[in-house]
Amino acid sequence: MQARAIISDGKGNMALKTITVGEPGNDEVQVKVMAAGLCHTDWDSIQNWNKEFIVGHEGAGIVTAVGCEVSSVAVGDHVILNWAIPCGECFQCGEGNLHICEVNSPVCSCDLSGHAHPQACTQDDMPLERSFHLGTLSEYTVVKHTAVVKMPKHIPFASASIVGCGVMTGWGSVINAANLKAGSSACIIGCGGVGLNAIQGAKQAGAYPIIAIDINEARLAQAKSFGATHGIVAARDDIDFVEVAAKVREMLGGRGADYAFECTAIPALGSAPLALIRSAGTAVQVSGIEQRIDFDCELFEWDKIYINPLYGQCNPQRDFPVLIRLYESGQLKLDELVTNTYTLETVTEGLNDMLDGKNAKGVVLIGQQG
Repeated sequence: MQARAIISDGKGNMALKTITVGEPGNDEVQVKVMAAGLCHTDWDSIQNWNKEFIVGHEGAGIVTAVGCEVSSVAVGDHVILNWAIPCGECFQCGEGNLHICEVNSPVCSCDLSGHAHPQACTQDDMPLERSFHLGTLSEYTVVKHTAVVKMPKHIPFASASIVGCGVMTGWGSVINAANLKAGSSACIIGCGGVGLNAIQGAKQAGAYPIIAIDINEARLAQAKSFGATHGIVAARDDIDFVEVAAKVREMLGGRGADYAFECTAIPALGSAPLALIRSAGTAVQVSGIEQRIDFDCELFEWDKIYINPLYGQCNPQRDFPVLIRLYESGQLKLDELVTNTYTLETVTEGLNDMLDGKNAKGVVLIGQQG
């Protein structure tokens, strides 16, 4: 079938084009994408991947066809897409680390191909790769059956579309990776989409106080509506967080926080959570900074732990249903995260709003009207 999709050359350019979407292979699923979240990773891929691909790795939609070996979902099911696709057989999957599958993970394996069979998505009879094996900024896509998780049909597609990256990364970094203990103090650095979900995870885990840190006072106000109990406005020139750390210790009776989570993706702040935690506390680098960072080893004194989890250590079949149940019970805000919606024709506007800090999360409505 013919479908419209956002295609990038990986050199800073993108355009809305027509592609051909094939039938799913034996272990694959064809999905009509109804909504797709916008993420800073999308912007980075458009600028730096240096190859042609379909953009987008957050999404939700409706199953339109399944391969003959697929029994986990059926035509008509509503699904959330998951970009860290487990094979279930490699060493890491056997260890329970499905998010860093050695075979399928687009960030942990050597296989950077389109993942589905070559004719899944094509343009002018040439195979097209899809961002993180999904390519959600498209009217239709074909993915492995392990890349989708069934969801209740009453969940809004826009809200569901952001679960499979931004929500999971923030929430999972607190719940799965840090395993935050009830009654612990927590600092969240950066109150964008990922940071707000780290705050939600900290609240659900029973943290107190939950200290939100940002340079934008409006974001701190929003953070409190998501569960932050305190806020600190950081100065732009306080890169080493000397002033912020002093304020944290003042709030906590002279000691650093039990946990601190970096959610900014700013390399200069990669060591910032270490400055905010007590001795034997835990610092978590949530945002996926990949640039080289020089650490002052005194920041590790004493017995501090620094971890760099991927994707909140996501196990999609375990975690997505939990997130949906939390949403249904009113314990997880999803609708409120969707600040603005866009169409395939206005993706550039959505990305610009994201870069300008206007959105907690922007969502592109594809199979539905905006």
